[in-house]
Amino acid sequence: MASLSTSFSPSSAALHEFAMGRRPLAQVLHVAGKSPSGSATFRVVSQNFASQFPRDPFHWSKRMRSAGMAYASSTAEKTIYEYTVKDIDGKNVPLNKFKGKVMLIVNVASRCGLTTSNYTELSHIYEKYKTQGFEILAFPCNQFGAQEPGSNSDIKQFACTRFKAEFPIFDKVDVNGPTTAPVYQYLKSHAGGFLGDLIKWNFEKFLVDKNGKVVERYPPTTSPFQIEGQLVKKGGSSHD
Repeated sequence: MASLSTSFSPSSAALHEFAMGRRPLAQVLHVAGKSPSGSATFRVVSQNFASQFPRDPFHWSKRMRSAGMAYASSTAEKTIYEYTVKDIDGKNVPLNKFKGKVMLIVNVASRCGLTTSNYTELSHIYEKYKTQGFEILAFPCNQFGAQEPGSNSDIKQFACTRFKAEFPIFDKVDVNGPTTAPVYQYLKSHAGGFLGDLIKWNFEKFLVDKNGKVVERYPPTTSPFQIEGQLVKKGGSSHD
């Protein structure tokens, strides 16, 4: 049976439309300049493609690589444990220190309408599960409405004093654009980001399992309490 060629590279827009169920495969391959839909080549490619790639953009980066298709990000071959980030005090923190733990990674802000509810719930969940192999990694970001304008020391005082946050807080970063922090390039590339998905707003969340795999991505409006069941499923065990 014919296999997909490494030259098979539809546009990101076309792939995204297919992934979201808004464009049939025939149109994707047509956009890519492939064989007409009646040809044997098209039928083989489409059967392989449709059977291997679910209409869920979250799964695409891994599946694209295994099929030998062009992939847009140089982060594809790394794991999250290969990154080192700076904490809120400017010290280097290798993420491999969290190996074996479930991580919830969040871009935070101090002056957002979602701040109080998210920080309150994050602190509650962290207190509940921190001894059960769970970590929250908070990355301040000022890219959304300039709602994180303070210095690192301001951010630390705000989170730790007002919300009693005990989870790790890191150096302020960009999560979109040309200066995106490498760890966020990685997260987005493994949760639909290679299709061009941007972080939408403050408090978008990535769930990473204890093997370092990005297993879920939640929009800013999904509260930490709504994610709690997934935390338990991916590594914790609930207690009252």
